Amino acid sequence: MFIIFVIGTAGSGKSLLTSAFAEWLRLAKQDVAIVSLDPGAVRLPYTPDVDIRDYIRIEDVMEEYHLGPNGALILAADLIADEAGSISSEIEDLNPDVVLVDTPGQMELFAFRASGPYIVHELAPREPKALIYLFDSVFCSNPLGYVSNLFLSAAVYHRFFVPQVHVLSKCDLISPEDVHRIVDWSAKPKVLEQSIEEKLEDAKRLLSRNMMRAIYQLGLRFLLIPVSAKTNEGMINLNTALERILAGGDKYTY
Repeated sequence: MFIIFVIGTAGSGKSLLTSAFAEWLRLAKQDVAIVSLDPGAVRLPYTPDVDIRDYIRIEDVMEEYHLGPNGALILAADLIADEAGSISSEIEDLNPDVVLVDTPGQMELFAFRASGPYIVHELAPREPKALIYLFDSVFCSNPLGYVSNLFLSAAVYHRFFVPQVHVLSKCDLISPEDVHRIVDWSAKPKVLEQSIEEKLEDAKRLLSRNMMRAIYQLGLRFLLIPVSAKTNEGMINLNTALERILAGGDKYTY
C-alpha cells in the first residue's frame, strides 16, 4: 500500500486532481481509495472511501465550542489528529494498492500546525508515503507568484520531510507557451532569475531574487510536471514520478 497526500494553496485544484488521478489509476487496474481530510467540505468531486466528516464536521464544532467558521476550522484541524488511528483502521480494512489523501482546503491549517505532520506520519505509519504539491498555474504565471509558491513548497517540505512531487496544476487554463515558460523556470534557475530582473521592480525584485537563491543554495529543486485534471494531460508523467519514489520505478501492483 502506498499513501499519497495532495496539498496546495486554496483553489489550486487539490480535490479535482485527487478525483481525476484516482479515476486514471483505476483505469490502469489499480485499487485506489480516496481519503478526504477536509471537515469543511460542502461538495466533493468524488465519493470518498474514508471521510473525516464522519468524525468531525465544521458545523458541529461551531455549535459545540461556540466558534465562528474560522475558529472552527482551526480547532477542527487539530481535532483531526485525534482520529488518525480510526482513519488508519479504515484504510487498512480497505487494503487498497494506492491511497490518495485530499488535504484541507486551507493549506496553512494542515501544513503549518503541529497536527499536520503528526497526521502524515501517523496515518498508516508503516506504509511508504509521498506528497504532491500543487503550483497553481494561474497564480504562477508571473515570477512574483511563482517564487511565492516556490517558497511555500520549500516550507511544506521542511514541515513534513516526505518525498515531494511538484505539479503545475490546472495547466489547461493557461497557454502552452506559458506552461513551457513556467516549467522552464522550475528547471533553469538562471532563466527564472532573468525573468525576475526583467519583470519585477524594487523590493519585489530584491525579495524574489534572494528567496530564490536561498532555496537553491539549500540544494532544493522543484521540477514541475504540468497536469490537467480536466484533460488528463500529464497523468502518465505524474504517475511515473510517484512510482519512482514509492516503488523504485516498478508498478504499484502486478
